[in-house]
Amino acid sequence: MSNSSDDRQLKKGLKSRHMSMIAIGGSIGTGIFLASGAAIQEAGPGGALVAYMAIGMMVYFLMTSLGEMAAYMPVSGSFSTYASRFVDPALGFAMGWNYWYNWAITIAVELSAGALIMKYWFPDVPGVIWSAIFLALMLGLNLLSVKGYGESEYWFSFIKVSTVIIFLVIGFLMILGIMGGEPIGFKNFTIGDAPFHGGWMATVGVFMIAGFSFQGTELVGIAAGESENPGKNIPKAVRQIFWRILLFYTLTILVIGLILPYTHPNLAGGDVDQVAKSPFTMVFERAGFAFAASVMNAVILTAVLSAGNSGMYASTRMLWQLAREGKAPKVFSKVNRRGVPVYALLLTALVGAFAFLASLVGDGTIYIWLLNASGLSGFLAWLGIAISHYRFRRAFAAQGKSLDVLPYRARLFPFGPLFAFFLCLVVILGQDYQAFTGEAFDWYRLVVSYIGLPIFICLWLGFKWKKKTKMVPLESCQLEPDQE
Repeated sequence: MSNSSDDRQLKKGLKSRHMSMIAIGGSIGTGIFLASGAAIQEAGPGGALVAYMAIGMMVYFLMTSLGEMAAYMPVSGSFSTYASRFVDPALGFAMGWNYWYNWAITIAVELSAGALIMKYWFPDVPGVIWSAIFLALMLGLNLLSVKGYGESEYWFSFIKVSTVIIFLVIGFLMILGIMGGEPIGFKNFTIGDAPFHGGWMATVGVFMIAGFSFQGTELVGIAAGESENPGKNIPKAVRQIFWRILLFYTLTILVIGLILPYTHPNLAGGDVDQVAKSPFTMVFERAGFAFAASVMNAVILTAVLSAGNSGMYASTRMLWQLAREGKAPKVFSKVNRRGVPVYALLLTALVGAFAFLASLVGDGTIYIWLLNASGLSGFLAWLGIAISHYRFRRAFAAQGKSLDVLPYRARLFPFGPLFAFFLCLVVILGQDYQAFTGEAFDWYRLVVSYIGLPIFICLWLGFKWKKKTKMVPLESCQLEPDQE
């Protein structure tokens, strides 16, 4: 491993098809395959639909904001770097470490989930063996090259996308009565107090479930630094996001809500070891597919491996960029001849493995706290993207630059980032509003739900105090793309 400047650069190995699938696959995971049922049971089919559409609109605006900055200035630090340049280096520091930690811990979650899924087929094999195999697989794919990650994510996403499309086609055939008996129509939207079960507060409560389901869409911004042609590939991926959100989430919630009544007891099942209770499994079984549970188990395993693979990639690149900017030890800025930040990758894998082992010790209390500390990380990253884009555009105007130089321009500015900022703030503050509304104020529940917020603020203010950073004046924002 030499120390030449070439060794400090990543390889631009992600093609257009990789970027498009990363944009799609980033948000298709256990959230849609498992948690969607719980959302419908909690707020009814109408409430879940409204929540997913609102969060989907927010994510669309966030991705157009990120796409505009990433197409113009593609860096692997993405929104951490943008926050440092357009807002305050302290905010960039907090966002970078917060995001790295979030995805490193997510690896442990996926290792545990993968082991539970494998018990469906191999109940007598210890789960820790499967977790070790999956960790080795994720590490191996990321050690190969960026093409190893891109190609594996392409096929993982292909399987997930195909499953959702097949589900939607079969679902609508069942609703119309072409498949699986009599037409279902809208009768499940009229039972009980459907379509809005539980009222407005129940719908707001589902915002969190919907928000977690969409997390991962921002991966396209992280991958921008290794795209072969970011000026062309990023806009192409972002333009398709709106239709993907509409197709994969809104229509999926609609189909599940039409076919399965929100009172169905199995809709509450949202864990990976309850694949039989996945709304996808239940719909396929009602359509007459005998092997639905086994097939969905394989698809959910694909989603879990995809999330772990993406988590390892995203956190490694974020740590590498933090090291390049002097916000992490310099050793993590080194890359090998294949363009892989090996030391950043190994630390990320070690943290994921440590968190997984912590889940096996005693009652797993350490692991639960580690997990809770990452709970708000994705929403904090989204909040930072909205703020950074608003400042980016204002700096463009302050420095007299023409918007014509932007390879991609976000629509409806400034409404987009302001709407996303507001909704993100609502979701963050309402993370667990029940802790405030109970008969007795629940301090433990409050700390468990919101621990990620004070950690983020401490990172932000600690760096600000140590480095004496200030908000970057609009006239001084660095708007020139990096020359590599």
